Amino acid sequence: MSAVLPSDAATSGAPPTAAPADRLDRAFLGHPVGLGWLAFCEFWERFSYYGMQALLVLYLSNYLFLPENIGNVAGIDSLRAMIESVTGPRKTQQLASIVFGLYAGLVYLTPLLGGIVADRWLGRTRTITIGAVLMALGHFLMAFDRSFLLAIACLLVGVGAFKGNIAAQVGSLYKPQDKRRASAFQIFMLAVQIAVIASPLVCGTLGEKVAWHWGFGAAGVGMLIGLIVYLAGRRYLPAEEPRQAKALDSAPKAPMSGRDKRRLVLLVCMIPVLMLSIVGNQQFNNAYPLWAQKHMDMVLLGWSVPLTWLQALDATTSLLTMLGSIAFWRWWAERRREPDELTKMALGSALACTAPLLIVLAAGMIEQDHGRVSLVWTIGYNLLNNLGFANILPVGLALYSRTAPQRMEGLMIGCYYLHLFLGNTFVGWLAGLLDEISGPSFWALHAGLVGSAAVLLLLIKLAFGKLLDDEHAKPAAA
Repeated sequence: MSAVLPSDAATSGAPPTAAPADRLDRAFLGHPVGLGWLAFCEFWERFSYYGMQALLVLYLSNYLFLPENIGNVAGIDSLRAMIESVTGPRKTQQLASIVFGLYAGLVYLTPLLGGIVADRWLGRTRTITIGAVLMALGHFLMAFDRSFLLAIACLLVGVGAFKGNIAAQVGSLYKPQDKRRASAFQIFMLAVQIAVIASPLVCGTLGEKVAWHWGFGAAGVGMLIGLIVYLAGRRYLPAEEPRQAKALDSAPKAPMSGRDKRRLVLLVCMIPVLMLSIVGNQQFNNAYPLWAQKHMDMVLLGWSVPLTWLQALDATTSLLTMLGSIAFWRWWAERRREPDELTKMALGSALACTAPLLIVLAAGMIEQDHGRVSLVWTIGYNLLNNLGFANILPVGLALYSRTAPQRMEGLMIGCYYLHLFLGNTFVGWLAGLLDEISGPSFWALHAGLVGSAAVLLLLIKLAFGKLLDDEHAKPAAA
């Protein structure tokens, strides 16, 4: 670090010029300039991901998995045989929903492997770059029927290499005591929310109104832009710690206490309950577009609204309800005692279960009148579901982060995301019932599953609330 010499400005009373490093540290909304580059890169990565996801189940059901086309997909016979060995014979829509569910679930599993690869071998920068290249390649391979499964494999490996590691680089911009870290992740997530809203409007409209492959191509272009942004901003990111230095950190660790072990077991056992709490939310991306395609009036002012726009509506509602939930609990905390995480999650699940209950009413009207229902029902579903979901996923993340045994925070956060893997896989199987049972029964099943999670979370609170309460840990340590 070079010495700072006195200047004429110092003797004349003019304010000293900030050092370049200090300017860069606050150049982006009071944050390091690297945050701006990472947030813009994440915007394009999420744009590509959600743009492709908005189209996927419709593309499979309405085109690729139809009897006249499915034979063109390399390796599909082996995949279908593997799936049907577990589920039995599957129709076009059922197979499409299962494949979509497996894909949507595995994207929450592969980041665990991506983190290991970055930590032990390649480093975060190389791993993220490889992930971005694979994702772009996967989107472009979607343009060809034959390479569909190869495209999905590239996307899964790419997301695994990219997703967790870029978030870790956001954290590495700040020292441990820097209080800007929390707001940095809020800015980072805001870029994600904007992408989730924009991608169905662009990729979904191109895919539905022009051609499927135009939508997937737009997602691929978005990922290439994200890669260019990341490489351009790489010089603003902190240098990575050499992996040899990490290996030297082998100081002996204190053993876990009995309380920590009991907490660990409880957190793992809660994962199936968390899986039930999200089935209504995750089904909106799988079976709901297929149900809406058959039963919802999508014409607005004489124009047929693309089905993929429902995802943009959901993302917009999710953003607004998340902000509303934060404001509500702040208001509540000023007047009353704020509930703990388990209570909030139980209340969120109870509220979220009313969303599929609302569609039970709409499905009943369809069976009586044999007509189509208004888009207003989708707005109601989004509002109720997202009000509940705002108190499930982020609150659960806070719970696992707070209660995880020391030295196992990262592992437990990874375990927490397993409920999204299990939930999406389960939802893919549930979606296969759409053509097997009546509409009211299908959505009532989802309401019952989410409602059962609310009951189970309350029971866990009553039975194990003290175990998860930090206030009860202090006497034991005395």
